[in-house]
Amino acid sequence: MTEAQSMAYGAALLRIALGVAALAHGLVLKVLTFGVMGTVGYFESIGFPAIVAYAVIFGEIAGGLALITGVYQRLAAVLMIPILIGATLQHAGNGWVFSGAGGGWEFPAMWTVLLAASALVGPGAYALKAPFLPELPLPKALAR
Repeated sequence: MTEAQSMAYGAALLRIALGVAALAHGLVLKVLTFGVMGTVGYFESIGFPAIVAYAVIFGEIAGGLALITGVYQRLAAVLMIPILIGATLQHAGNGWVFSGAGGGWEFPAMWTVLLAASALVGPGAYALKAPFLPELPLPKALAR
């Protein structure tokens, strides 16, 4: 296996793992476990307007699907970063360990960094292309 192939497979593993986690968090946890209204109620109980809960649910599900498929992977990863920064800040007062009461901040912080890394390395192997939509170009400052 060449170094380029290895990098492409590594980028794909990163992208797909992040996508599965995002989809699980948005669809399974927020929609199927807590329910949309339960999630909205929770967001409102911690001081956010309902629209933020809907945006997070949509962002995690759509972002997860985009990452899994590789379609607009870079854009999806970048657009998910604010969601994870918000989660990190929300958990900051709970300490480091996520298994503690209320969950810690290390998991969403790591997820934020991994999304940034995924956006930088690109979709890797097995990414689908939307035939009717061109991929968005990477800013010249980040282009290889």
